[in-house]
Amino acid sequence: MKKLKIKVLNGPNLNLTGVREPSVYGSETLADINRRIAEHAAECGIECDFFQSNSEGALIDAVHSVLLNEYDGAVINAGAYTHYSYALRDAIAATGKPFAEVHMSNIHAREEFRHTSVIAPVCRGSVIGFGAQGYILALDGLAAIL
Repeated sequence: MKKLKIKVLNGPNLNLTGVREPSVYGSETLADINRRIAEHAAECGIECDFFQSNSEGALIDAVHSVLLNEYDGAVINAGAYTHYSYALRDAIAATGKPFAEVHMSNIHAREEFRHTSVIAPVCRGSVIGFGAQGYILALDGLAAIL
């Protein structure tokens, strides 16, 4: 059986996780979260690669890499780009691969502008409001459908 290959993508300001608004995003750093994801993935026989950028263009290039580098799918926390980046939405759709959208906070319980996700319609599913554990849940969800 082929080992699953999943890309984990994080957008703007997620590099400050653990420092930025810990009451909303928790105290774990992104490196801590990635380590937890990698350990869980290894236990499940999944290969994971990680990418974070504050730049929309770099994030779009990383989304393209899901197709071009033959990943089976991706977990994405697009940060604020979730709410308005049609370019990111189109990039996800162009890959033809399953994406799982993750948000550590419940975007529907926050400011009005966060209630809409323009990427949700092109993602296989969304995990919202479970903190860093949402990445693990999204990874498990992708593994189940792949």
